[in-house]
Amino acid sequence: MELIITEKDNAARRIADILSGGGASTERSGGVNVYEWGGRRCIGLSGHVVGVDFPPEYSDWRDVEPAELAHAPVTKTPTQESIVNVLKRLAADADSAVIATDYDREGELIGKEAYELVREANDDAPISRVRFSSITENEVKSAFADPDDLDFDLAAAGEARQIVDLIWGAALTRFLSLSARQVGDDFISVGRVQSPTLKLIVDKEREIEAFDPEDYWELFADLTKEGTAFEAQYFYLDEEDTEAERVWDEGDAEAAFATLREAASAVVESVRRRTRTDDPPAPFNTTQFIRAAGSLGYGAGRAMSIAEDLYTAGYITYPRTDNTVYPEDLDPAELLDALSAQRDFADSVSLLQELDELEATRGDEETTDHPPIHPTADLPSKSDLSEDEWELYELVVRRFFATLAEPAEWEHLRVVAAADDANLKANGRRLLEEGYHAVYPYFSADENHVPDVEEGEELAVSDPRLEAKQTQPPRRYGQSRLIETMESLGVGTKSTRHNTIEKLYDRGYIENDPPRPTRLAMAVVEAAEEYADLVVSEEMTADLEADMTAIAEGEKTLEEVTEESREILERIFEELGESREEIGEHLRESLKADKRLGPCPDCGEDLLVRRSRQGSYFVGCDGYPECRFTLPLPSTGEPVVLDSECEEHGLNEVKMLAGRSTFVHGCPLCAAEEAAETEDRVIGPCPECGDAHGGELAIRKLQSGSRLVGCTRYPDCEYSLPLPRRGDIEITDDHCEEHDLPELIVHDEGSEEPWELGCPICNYEEYRARQGLDDIEGIGSKTKEKLSAAGVESLEDLREADAEAVAADVEGVSAERVRDWQAKAD
Repeated sequence: MELIITEKDNAARRIADILSGGGASTERSGGVNVYEWGGRRCIGLSGHVVGVDFPPEYSDWRDVEPAELAHAPVTKTPTQESIVNVLKRLAADADSAVIATDYDREGELIGKEAYELVREANDDAPISRVRFSSITENEVKSAFADPDDLDFDLAAAGEARQIVDLIWGAALTRFLSLSARQVGDDFISVGRVQSPTLKLIVDKEREIEAFDPEDYWELFADLTKEGTAFEAQYFYLDEEDTEAERVWDEGDAEAAFATLREAASAVVESVRRRTRTDDPPAPFNTTQFIRAAGSLGYGAGRAMSIAEDLYTAGYITYPRTDNTVYPEDLDPAELLDALSAQRDFADSVSLLQELDELEATRGDEETTDHPPIHPTADLPSKSDLSEDEWELYELVVRRFFATLAEPAEWEHLRVVAAADDANLKANGRRLLEEGYHAVYPYFSADENHVPDVEEGEELAVSDPRLEAKQTQPPRRYGQSRLIETMESLGVGTKSTRHNTIEKLYDRGYIENDPPRPTRLAMAVVEAAEEYADLVVSEEMTADLEADMTAIAEGEKTLEEVTEESREILERIFEELGESREEIGEHLRESLKADKRLGPCPDCGEDLLVRRSRQGSYFVGCDGYPECRFTLPLPSTGEPVVLDSECEEHGLNEVKMLAGRSTFVHGCPLCAAEEAAETEDRVIGPCPECGDAHGGELAIRKLQSGSRLVGCTRYPDCEYSLPLPRRGDIEITDDHCEEHDLPELIVHDEGSEEPWELGCPICNYEEYRARQGLDDIEGIGSKTKEKLSAAGVESLEDLREADAEAVAADVEGVSAERVRDWQAKAD
């Protein structure tokens, strides 16, 4: 029996389908899918099923000094025991094994981990390696027809990264968290790539904060020829005899404006026409794909997650690549012919097939591991993909089209005219040849019409305008521009950069998009800069990346690089150890600043957003335990303190981040006072305790700002039904015969029509019946399929599922994430 091992279950399913001609059977073994046909078995891992960690004696944060981790031993332990056990059981019976993980540094390491697990169970079976850049029938069959060996140097480079990241991350995270007395779920996370990336964001924010705007003025007027008006801008020659549009002196601006107001006409002094060639873009590498997806509104992590799914389904090539030159064996005409079968692309394909020859553009980077990202000949239909998946699939297809298309041609017309002493200029552009814009509509092809005029011609002047402006601070990094900057500095890799940004969001270091650093982020970077600047040094991180590349190329060993990294970390701790108290105090104050709302009405100390042991958020006094003043916060979402302040109480308002259900809660004290002043409105008997104890249902407003229909005997009876947070609730005279409750109508200013909620019990039952897995934030169509394959097909299944078991069965999903979905389902 031949055992085939892939990186993920969906890759195993597709490869089994290709190699078996659709004849593979599936059995579940230990909660893991195993595909079998013709003497072959195929199993998918869940990425890394073996992880690196410190021995158990180093696990207690308080008993082990963080500096000790710099030279602590590192061990390997299974992280997905069910998969590891099934793999070993299959390997014991195998006559041979084939590693078919992704072909990059990370995939080679995962392959090596699988290799070692096979060897633990079977010393004799030969093990080979197959590599492909797309999971299509042609590439997969070609790869299996010509297997190779594992690249142990490439795997060692990935393993070195694992070890270095573990040691740096764990040691520095423990040091900062313990210094700030911030342990548990809210520890302060630090990482080898994460910290220099955070410094980039913080440095940009410092530039913005230090920016001192300057006033300037710009002037415009309309010029008209034969009834056709076009806009022209005032300009002058500065001290360096170059054209300038910004007028820095208000008096000069007013004088120029007076000239334009008095001028009835302007004489054309020069007309210049030129034609410019607009070349098609280069093929997609990872960074440029993320940039293009970002222009469509996709964050880096989301874009790469979708690209991974499209690759595994066989629709695009491997999405982690630096290459921008198509390989010689790619036949564009053949691929175009295949893509013509998709009617959404048929017209574009026809345009390209009319060209005399198909010559693709070439970028600056040519590598031999993977081609640029492009579509394969395996076509999905729109119904196969979600809207997001189709949008990014189309982006990849059309980028491929663009690289084969001809350049666009633009005609530029520049007109300069004089209105008395004031110079005016207008720039028009017209698209002469659409070129690649016809098949790639993501770059602007807007035209600006300026009519044909001749030198000496007189044009009417009208509608002069003087606009006061200010210079603007530098823009924050968008996610795609941040990734480009990381790439230029050698920070991280194409496979890790988007994950680094996601970690910064997850740990509360950045918020919003474009990312903005929190006060905690500023404090961590400030502490590192003052006491150990190597922690945030991109040069040091880039040097380590270069060392890992040297391992992959056989020029250095894993042991040499990891030992050098341990010595650097030891030097950092020598600097940090002397300033532990100062660092801790600095971080503690910054942590409070991000959570501070304002003065406590009882004692004057700071009110802070806090988290209970059960995980819920509330507002508590910093004077605790002497002062026990608290305010509730909504149970939905994660609170963020806003800059806006309540005029009555002097407290900052709070926003609850809850994905699509994000909302502004406002001032927590206002919400509590409004709830206290709002009388309950009884609407009928409680179905739980009305007969036995006389309980009644009432419309109630809670101090957290939520509204519900709840029993008047609370807390003895906890029966309740949710109500919308917004809108006036009208109790109608119509009654529900089944529950003897009046029907409700919600009048919301934001909606044109009132919402006929009806009987609150009937409404809630209908709502629960309608809800499915895809109503839970974070569960898309692909994740829903994976959950279904693991036996979780409904919300009820999700509520009752064991989070750890689901995480073991569904690749890419953690137990913590499952528990979060369960909380939302409840």
